Amino acid sequence: MSDLFQISRILGLAALSFAVAFALTPLWTHFLIKWRLGKQIRVEGAPIFNQFHQKKEGTPTMGGLLIWLTTLILALFFWVLSALGVDHIIGNLNFLNRSQTLLPLGALVASALVGLMDDLLGIFRIGPKGGGLKMRHRILIYTAIASFGAWWFFVKLDWSVIHIPFIGNFDIGWWYIPIFIFILVATSFSVNETDGLDGLAGGTLMTAFGAYGVIAYAQGHYDLAAFCGVIIGALIAFLWFNIYPAKFIMGDTGVMALGVTLGIIAMLTNQFLLLPLIGFIFVIESASVIIQVGSKKLRNGKKVFISAPIHHHLEAKGWPESQITMRFWIISFMTAALGLIIAFLDRFYL
Repeated sequence: MSDLFQISRILGLAALSFAVAFALTPLWTHFLIKWRLGKQIRVEGAPIFNQFHQKKEGTPTMGGLLIWLTTLILALFFWVLSALGVDHIIGNLNFLNRSQTLLPLGALVASALVGLMDDLLGIFRIGPKGGGLKMRHRILIYTAIASFGAWWFFVKLDWSVIHIPFIGNFDIGWWYIPIFIFILVATSFSVNETDGLDGLAGGTLMTAFGAYGVIAYAQGHYDLAAFCGVIIGALIAFLWFNIYPAKFIMGDTGVMALGVTLGIIAMLTNQFLLLPLIGFIFVIESASVIIQVGSKKLRNGKKVFISAPIHHHLEAKGWPESQITMRFWIISFMTAALGLIIAFLDRFYL
């Protein structure tokens, strides 16, 4: 198939994903509002956060379901058509295959279901400190998901090679497994830290998936690029309703699942070392939390930031919420562009 067809295929799937997610949104929001499935703001332990976000109490959550459900529907729909022998354009829209998209789709759905459970526990205040899974339980669950992914890569795909830009490929043997697990767990929790302002996580995720979609396309992984396009289309539909003031928020069923999936795509393209640059906002958000916690423990409760993650610090400094979101979007776009430049130059010189 020609490059022109592949580009049209990816853009067409992204547009279709947008349409499906957009059409599903009124049904899902009606369900969330009817059953009062709204975000619960914890009042203890975070007075500054509570000061700025108490007004969001009750905002429908679990909006991220639209993203992964749309992706799953389209993947299964076109896979079934292809399996039935449908040819021509519709049959060629199938983007589900074992080597490129089966694992990221499976991880997306599995992580989303765990996040959905966590969201429901938080809504009904089931669990410690107002509801939801404890941090150690989250880490264990997502480490288990990442471990399965590492096994799949190492055993099923016989993959133990990492790529260092401008230097080359290196076979690291079984060390690939802990590196894989770390990348997925770190990415998922970093993306989760970013989900704190209207439109912030959705916009930065859209940029990151866009960058890795371009990398996948340049590598000839057209189904993986199409998978990224489908996620982007659904994210755009989500952002239509999530930008300030948000009609609903993403919830763990969205951010954790998309974080895990982004990490897997970074590994599939073998450009995970570019992830800290392409996902720069996720890095600084997570780093700000680590610095804050470390400072409070090592300096007798003294804080570096007024509130962490850093977007809450900027809120406390007087930045409007929408301004923080837009500026973080701009930063994410520029750092993703730098990541693409490095990826292209690396391919050119090697």
